Amino acid sequence: MRRASLWALLPLLTVAVPAFAGEAKLDTGNTAWMLMASALVVFMTVPGLALFYGGLDKSKSILNTIAMSFVAFGIVTITWLAVGYSIAYGDDLGQFMGNPFQYLFGKGITGINADTGYPALLDLMFQLTFATITTALVSGSLVGRMKFSAWIIFCVLWSIVVYPPIAHWVWGGGFLSNHGALDFAGGTVVHINAGIAGLVAALILGKRKEPQLIPNNVPLVALGAGILWFGWFGFNAGSALAADTIAVYAMLNTTVATSAAMLAWMFVEWMSAGKPTVVGISSGIIAGLVAITPAAGFVNPVGAIFVGAIASIFAYFAVAKLKAALGYDDALDVFGIHGVAGIVGAILTGVFADPAVNESAGLLYGNPKQLLIQLEGVIVTLVYSGILTAIIVLVAKALTGLRVKEGDEIEGLDSSQHGESAYNL
Repeated sequence: MRRASLWALLPLLTVAVPAFAGEAKLDTGNTAWMLMASALVVFMTVPGLALFYGGLDKSKSILNTIAMSFVAFGIVTITWLAVGYSIAYGDDLGQFMGNPFQYLFGKGITGINADTGYPALLDLMFQLTFATITTALVSGSLVGRMKFSAWIIFCVLWSIVVYPPIAHWVWGGGFLSNHGALDFAGGTVVHINAGIAGLVAALILGKRKEPQLIPNNVPLVALGAGILWFGWFGFNAGSALAADTIAVYAMLNTTVATSAAMLAWMFVEWMSAGKPTVVGISSGIIAGLVAITPAAGFVNPVGAIFVGAIASIFAYFAVAKLKAALGYDDALDVFGIHGVAGIVGAILTGVFADPAVNESAGLLYGNPKQLLIQLEGVIVTLVYSGILTAIIVLVAKALTGLRVKEGDEIEGLDSSQHGESAYNL
């Protein structure tokens, strides 16, 4: 009787098993974590970056500086949904970009991602936050003298032709990923990319009429840095794409590297300039966050200390010495901090990557080739982003002009561009 019952059930089992095997199951833990990680990265841009940059700028342009971050977020949200995600993550075209028409305005992004267990649409949301903050970062090089209309044009074009292809190279199946480049959360895609873009755009835009910049609100700078540190856990730990051990490594490494970088900047500034400043301490925090971004899920905590400290020292001298020596006007030191710390962090990932953490090995663990691969990623990003950024800035110049009038610049961009003031005394 029992044997007959089992045989009777066999046709049902043969039908049910394939159906079950073909359906990805929702992982509510991963989904909850990635929703939170996405929100944390949004928090990095609005308000974190906006407040950090706003506090660093002059009081007469603080609102314009905040508006540049806010509006970049809004513009890139739309361009990413429309075509950016497709270019970054669509089916590969020649290892350079994805199919730009594949996911137009989110078309066809449905169901559960079988690899991660969360809805596929959540991946669009998480990656959107990276595209938005990368574009907003560039504004720090340009504050105090750029037309708001020119900034809008820049955001639209840059978020379509610069950021998504580089994201595809590294994360979307492009040539850098196929060569084995390591960029856990965006050292190349985000920080080197934004850093060189800011430098090139600043060179074309020219120096401010009043280049000396004394931060108008240091507590606002510190608050912005603290928000960025908090939000960066979504940036780095979220890039594990799961609530797992790699996410824990990424969160711990982010904390350790940032602490080491903050202290390194503080002591170097103390020895070099005579006193440790809160702006310097805050800058060290950002340098550490930037440096550990490509390495967060690949190095152990001791390696993270070296990555953060070394990159912070390089960034300090880029800000304090190199900018003055070369005479470029990178107003809020986007290249000096994001570009330089991003370059150092990307290279050091090829040194300290520990196979016991996430399989990949760097120079110290018997794989010198990884260092060369990391250098390739740095160089091609600098070249591509630099050239395309120059073209975009020149297009904006032809369409609207780049700079505000000299009188408007001296008066301040809050009044000339927005007709308002942060301090109505």
